[in-house]
Amino acid sequence: MTATTRKTRKKKRSLLEVARVIRSKNSGPFELTLDIMFKDRRHFELFREKKIITARKIARLYRIPEADVLKIVYFEPSQAIKVTLKRKIPSGAPGDTDIYGAQQHVPLFDLNY
Repeated sequence: MTATTRKTRKKKRSLLEVARVIRSKNSGPFELTLDIMFKDRRHFELFREKKIITARKIARLYRIPEADVLKIVYFEPSQAIKVTLKRKIPSGAPGDTDIYGAQQHVPLFDLNY
């Protein structure tokens, strides 16, 4: 087996292995914020340098248009990535099932790198 073959067969790792906290919360009535806080600086830097979290990837996980991923911010003091999404339904509007936005982080559990 060559080094190239070993590299291509490298096992994908889950975000759950490197994140200390993965959560979601309201960011006003029309937006939702996803927080990913890393266990260590090394993984925070890896995600930032390799641009592992992208609007395209978040849109795919959440089954939303890429334009609805409003911001991706790397917040160094807490080794965190903050992603702001447009809410499908305004907070508290008829049909909203999570007024506080606290149950919307679960699709991130499927993110591998």
